[in-house]
Amino acid sequence: MEIVRLGTRRRAELVDVTRQVQDVVARSGVREGLVVVQSLHTTAGITVNENADPDVRHDVLAKLERVFPHQEPFFRHAEGNSDSHLKTSFMGPSVTLVVHDGRVMLGRWQGVYFCEFDGPRQREVAVQPVGSGG
Repeated sequence: MEIVRLGTRRRAELVDVTRQVQDVVARSGVREGLVVVQSLHTTAGITVNENADPDVRHDVLAKLERVFPHQEPFFRHAEGNSDSHLKTSFMGPSVTLVVHDGRVMLGRWQGVYFCEFDGPRQREVAVQPVGSGG
């Protein structure tokens, strides 16, 4: 298992971590199996989505903001980031992906994204390859 560290620059952003995940898998020696990618934060999730058109990231964040607006009069959480917790629960804290022939199996247009909802911050992602070598 490795921890991938990253810094986010905005309150909400989707950061492509596909390369970092693939690098961890390559270093692990796992040729066939799975890799679990997990956010270590309650206000940041992980997802797989399109990585060809950056407008997809914009659209996902825009819709999440409409569904879970930053300020709601009924939020009670003292830190003022209830929307971030809700967005994280909606997106999920982790993904599990197939590893085949030493590579993370993703479709042509897919990427792995760290979903920041309460930045900017320094963040950590746990990447755990599981399986067998060559």
